Amino acid sequence: MNRTYILLGTNLGDKRANLLKAVELIKNHSLLTKQSSIYETAAWGNTNQDNFYNQVIEVKTELSANDLLQTLLQIEIQMGRVRNQKWEARIIDLDILYYNHEIIDTENLKVPHPYLHVRRFTLAPLVQIAPEFLHPVFNKTNTALLENCSDNSEVKLV
Repeated sequence: MNRTYILLGTNLGDKRANLLKAVELIKNHSLLTKQSSIYETAAWGNTNQDNFYNQVIEVKTELSANDLLQTLLQIEIQMGRVRNQKWEARIIDLDILYYNHEIIDTENLKVPHPYLHVRRFTLAPLVQIAPEFLHPVFNKTNTALLENCSDNSEVKLV
């Protein structure tokens, strides 16, 4: 089984319901092993939009990294996600943060997630469920990454 961490984000509609539905759909393909609390954060990248609800889950799956990515993209579509521009408002966003301790750099998939270490809204829920997990590129724990994160955005529990 492959251990992976997935970031869930939403800022449209019933945000809590969106996260719950996404987790249920992911559980159809993987074994949910850990789940962070839900956090509210300001939008990142394109800041002129509603706040996000974010959560990180740990799942174990037999899917390859690429198959997991395709499954997550299908879940996004199933939930009504439309992609028009980068960092726009969205009903659901599902990002693979880590896949085992692998480093993957393909056109369609980059793992660890390339922005993981610079986003407090990613690191706060990640540290809640995997504080000592070692980033395979930086060789630092998630806790150390959060302590050194230059992003000062407020991340608050919902």
